[in-house]
Amino acid sequence: MNTTGYFDTIYADTELPHRCKAVYIYLRDRADPCGSCWPGIKTIAADLGLSRSTVKRALNELVQRGYLTKAARYRSNGSHTSNLYRLQ
Repeated sequence: MNTTGYFDTIYADTELPHRCKAVYIYLRDRADPCGSCWPGIKTIAADLGLSRSTVKRALNELVQRGYLTKAARYRSNGSHTSNLYRLQ
């Protein structure tokens, strides 16, 4: 994952709400070297002291603005598990 310009992008985006910045930094802190991570929304919310709906809003805004991509993940029995997030 390219770390060049990290501060130039996320902090310089004056229209990006603080909830999005907090969630992005959280994901970046937990991402592997390729920029992928898969924490659950409940975990993110608990760790950041935010509501689940606030985390969902932040994730959707980050996807819309191109800061990350989100892909659904499934267990072998077909049930949904945490999403895969890839930081851009």
